[in-house]
Amino acid sequence: MNILRKIAGKVLYGIAKFISVVLGILITITETIVTFVVSIARGFVVLIGMGGCLFLFLFAGPLGIALLLNPIVLLSILFFVIFPILGTKFVSYLKYIRYTITEYLFDRASYLIDGVSYQFQSFDEYGDKYKRMEEEKRRKEQERRRAQQQREWEERFRQWYEYQNSQRGSGGYGGQGSYNWYGQNTGYGNQQTYTNPTTEFKRKYEKSCDLLGVGYDADKYQIKLAYRKKAKEYHPDLNKSPDATKIFQQINEAYEFLSDGNIERYQNMR
Repeated sequence: MNILRKIAGKVLYGIAKFISVVLGILITITETIVTFVVSIARGFVVLIGMGGCLFLFLFAGPLGIALLLNPIVLLSILFFVIFPILGTKFVSYLKYIRYTITEYLFDRASYLIDGVSYQFQSFDEYGDKYKRMEEEKRRKEQERRRAQQQREWEERFRQWYEYQNSQRGSGGYGGQGSYNWYGQNTGYGNQQTYTNPTTEFKRKYEKSCDLLGVGYDADKYQIKLAYRKKAKEYHPDLNKSPDATKIFQQINEAYEFLSDGNIERYQNMR
């Protein structure tokens, strides 16, 4: 009886490995195609940007209207716009399916071979675990980006203060060429001029607050609560509107910017 169980477990394990490999290949192929299509679409955007007024003139005229009304051209435009969005969602779904099915089968195989109890009873529970893992991964990546952005702003303010101090020490004449991280060369006496990052910082901070729907004097708890509410409202899995993904990304970027350090810096500026 134990031998039959072990054989059944090994067969089940082999099936799980086969499904994992097949879905892995399908995921890789789909990701490659999506990346290729996105690269082509970006190339067209750059080309149009380089053309500038010429492309605008062509598309505004009869020739442009004729091209846009051409079924092949219209379908091509729709393809390059829609396929990357649907392709990305399809890849996410395939990864979800792959994890759910294979983990379910691997656990059953381990139970038959070694008698190890499996984690969950149903596919849905494995699916929920995958979603929690992805959410945790996304949260850690978000925290990493927030910390990186915080360091960048600290560096910008540090260099600005150093530049101001050097100007006061030298009387503002030539030779100020060492702070070139975001400085602009004036072309006179090798002197560098700098933009005070305060204005840009305040503008970005207030725009981020507007996106989350909080006041400029909101504390970190109010910001976190507003972020969770907005993120849930515009999450692509829950909100099916065409611009949900774009808004969701903007909400995440706003929350990443509103770090504890940036909140404190803004409050000190007021």
